[in-house]
Amino acid sequence: MWLINGAEQTALAADDRAIQFGDGCFTTARVVDGAVRFIDDHLDRLEEGCGRLGFTAPSRELLRAECEQLATGNVRATLKVIISRGAGGRGYAATGLSPTRMLRVSAYPAHYDELRTRGAVLALSPVPLARNPWLAGIKHLNRLEQVLIRAQLEQTNADEALVLDTAGWLTECCAANLFWRKGNQVFTPKLDSAGVEGTMRRHILRLLASSQWQAHEVQARLEVLLQADEVIICNALMPVVPVRQVQEKGFSSRELYRFLASGCE
Repeated sequence: MWLINGAEQTALAADDRAIQFGDGCFTTARVVDGAVRFIDDHLDRLEEGCGRLGFTAPSRELLRAECEQLATGNVRATLKVIISRGAGGRGYAATGLSPTRMLRVSAYPAHYDELRTRGAVLALSPVPLARNPWLAGIKHLNRLEQVLIRAQLEQTNADEALVLDTAGWLTECCAANLFWRKGNQVFTPKLDSAGVEGTMRRHILRLLASSQWQAHEVQARLEVLLQADEVIICNALMPVVPVRQVQEKGFSSRELYRFLASGCE
């Protein structure tokens, strides 16, 4: 079911800027026992994304109420919230528009349960992410890079794609953020020029800040990752999955994964 501007419907105005220009942002959250996990992080992400794009997000209280409305009664599900700048405008220019709210609940991707048990295999994607600090970090509606990355991934036997930016720096996966451990040092790619700053990535960095592990946001090449003791990937739905193989390199340690798994549920 879609909830669009508070009404149950599937119709969207043809001149909505989500369709015209991908002018908006979104977040995807996990629903457990009728509640949205880490809902404040998701609301923060929507407010920040809209602000970066130059328009004001809908009322936080309104979004929270609609999220909770759709989550109610679902034992385990996925909630997607899309905010566009609104309908109308002339060409690229747009002022005075009212944002469009689109929310939907769908089934939880159960394959993540299996991945947490057996570990994920990552394949290097031939599709790089463009570097653009104006858009880096936010989950905007222009996801064509991910569409191409996913299409290439489906031609392999891997579970996820390892993605570099156009300068060759480790950035993320197709639909997940990336961490790796060397000793008690934990690393994740800097996302100031490309990539999506996921809500689970933020949560993990908070967990690491008050732990025995030392966290670092870095620019690193693939070779550095292949020298790690352990690799994990994360997103709001997984929420954390151990990696057992990157290219031809295998990983067996789950020390960091076990620490994070209990704090991310």
